[in-house]
Amino acid sequence: MIRLLFDLGLFGLLTSTVAALLALAGLLRFRRNPPRLSYNGAEGAPAAEPGLRASEKVTPVSLLKPLDGAEPGLEAHLESFFRQDYPNFEILFCARSPFDPGLGIARRVAARFPHIPARFLSTGEHTHINAKVSSLELMHAAAQHDIFVISDSDVRVAPGYIREVVAPFANQNVGSVTCLYRGVADGSFWSKLEAAGMSVEMTAGVLTANLLEGMKFALGPTMAVRRRSVDLMGGFGVLGPYCSDDFLLGAKVAALGQTVVLSHHVIDHIVLNLSFAASVRHQTRWMKSTRFSRPLGHLGTALTFSVPFGLLAAIAGWALHRPVLGLALFAFSIANRMILAALVGAGAVHERRLLRTVLLYPVRDLLGFCCWVASYGSSTIFWRGRRYRLSHDGLMHALDTQSSEEAEHAYTT
Repeated sequence: MIRLLFDLGLFGLLTSTVAALLALAGLLRFRRNPPRLSYNGAEGAPAAEPGLRASEKVTPVSLLKPLDGAEPGLEAHLESFFRQDYPNFEILFCARSPFDPGLGIARRVAARFPHIPARFLSTGEHTHINAKVSSLELMHAAAQHDIFVISDSDVRVAPGYIREVVAPFANQNVGSVTCLYRGVADGSFWSKLEAAGMSVEMTAGVLTANLLEGMKFALGPTMAVRRRSVDLMGGFGVLGPYCSDDFLLGAKVAALGQTVVLSHHVIDHIVLNLSFAASVRHQTRWMKSTRFSRPLGHLGTALTFSVPFGLLAAIAGWALHRPVLGLALFAFSIANRMILAALVGAGAVHERRLLRTVLLYPVRDLLGFCCWVASYGSSTIFWRGRRYRLSHDGLMHALDTQSSEEAEHAYTT
């Protein structure tokens, strides 16, 4: 039995090493193909004709911002979208209630940028179990332009964000564009661990998927999509019953025969979960979502972790009276994760706290495996103050309302 556990540890170290090599191959391919950008936001397009006003030189864009409450740092996050180096865009904000605190903050920020068209909408009683989708439907109807850039409320962007994200739409076969993101956390140890997972674990998985089959999904922090692509897939409402609206949006665009592009622009994803419980709850919810949306892929994720298998090999090696070999394998698993974190962090998401991420990532790898195991514990998730049950393809079924204490904890997840 001990020998079998030792062999399992060796097997996991082998598969995780192969997974890391695939991620690095994906990274090389990603870096070899940077988009060629001009100011007018088109990939490889010629410079704008002289004599045109700035607002006529670019494809107009509608930024869609669903909101739900006044989460920490929201004002600064929203302000980054008003400070775009792009001359023709509007911003639409939507929440469930016209008195939502997040909408109040958005109005305050918009007042400082009167030259940027901004509108504030509310859905009332939302029509979809996924309230975000109700907001997207309303903003879709109200938007003036034909390129939508959808982003979460807990992200912060650089001034070149719109320009770089909309660039690939110069190719008429491109239906959607999405972005990598780095985790940003300056608070607790647990938030920093979660940020390391965002920067490395998530990015490595995306790079591997892009390498093996191209992008067949989108990432929630940024989903840019053409209006006609949304119309062809049946509108945003088709995403309404599902938890993984980002995954499904990209999948439905790809199913139309259109291309989903992984942009080279990287955004900041702010980690709001400061406690161990909140962080683990958030990560487990995300893994449950992938478990139901991509069951086989999620099952195979177990073989991409390294430190749990290195630890297993070390314990089994000690029991087999081969402690030096066991410790060497454990050390290999840690080195494996640190090298992956260094290369992906520096080469893909331009990690600002690279040394911290490299040192923390082996711990995050072990915690990530624990969250993966926990994702099979139940089909129930807590999200925005409500409890849901997930079923086939990530369908959500509303259960009873949470207590106020549970809602407070779930708010930041």
